[in-house]
Amino acid sequence: MRDKSLPKVAKGSSPVEGGLSRLKLFLALSRTPHGLLDLATPSMAALLWLGSFPPPVITLMGLITAFAGYTAVYALNDLVDYRVDLEKIRQGGLGGGDYLDAVFVRHPVAQGLLSFREGAAWALTWAGVALVGAYLLNPVCAFIFLMGAALEAVYCRMLHVSHWRTLVSGVVKTLGGIAAVFAVDPRPAPFFLALLFLWLFFWEIGGQNVPNDWHDLEEDRQWQARTVPVVYGPEGASKIILVSLAISVALSLMVLRIAPARLSVLYLGLALVAGLALLIWPASRLYRTQVQADASRIFNRGSYYPAAILAIILASFIC
Repeated sequence: MRDKSLPKVAKGSSPVEGGLSRLKLFLALSRTPHGLLDLATPSMAALLWLGSFPPPVITLMGLITAFAGYTAVYALNDLVDYRVDLEKIRQGGLGGGDYLDAVFVRHPVAQGLLSFREGAAWALTWAGVALVGAYLLNPVCAFIFLMGAALEAVYCRMLHVSHWRTLVSGVVKTLGGIAAVFAVDPRPAPFFLALLFLWLFFWEIGGQNVPNDWHDLEEDRQWQARTVPVVYGPEGASKIILVSLAISVALSLMVLRIAPARLSVLYLGLALVAGLALLIWPASRLYRTQVQADASRIFNRGSYYPAAILAIILASFIC
């Protein structure tokens, strides 16, 4: 089934144009614009713990592995949810709008723009790259990647089971940062890992997962899905978002303060400003308005938060 409202390669277009269009569909399957932003999370985690730049070989291998891992896991999400998304499309759902994950097109396999076999081959290829790279960096990283992929599948399967699946998502999103620390040091401090985990965990719940589910609130209600916005309604979900992000920003200052990178008060202040501007301010607005557009704004701005923190860390190293 193909959605005729979506762009496709025109007849008579060159093979290059057709190839680029096909590539965009694969990138859409893996939500690559979002995945590229996600690379900031393992990067900042590794730099914070190491306190300096890792060797160039480790840096390059780590970036390739992280990209492959995010590409594979995001594609896995769509493949596991394929039948649910297909039914939603048949009912006229899955709109795009001003939404980061809809930069190209949402759910190209369910749209019929890619076959399931093509999507599976794409996901497995990148999973293989990620697994090899993770093992070479540290076998612990390979285990973390496999655990993340398994938990992502569990998360998808819980859509009609329990809204507590948001906790599973929180764990999955922390694993990239945790793996990055093990990639640069086989014996990191447990206390640092615990704080890093909690910081990213609450950022994912308040800045990504719950706002993302809010974007599909009406469809999820119709399909009797179990998500935080469906179970607790807009008011309850907005409270969870605001409290989670407040905890995350507070934890960020603790992590940045105790990390071997030793950020000064100036850079801690900049990190606080980034948290207030990208997380707390839009969450406060959502709490007042409780409208979908503001939930999407949190998701979009929150996606840039790790990149902002990474930029601050890099500035502290250079200046």
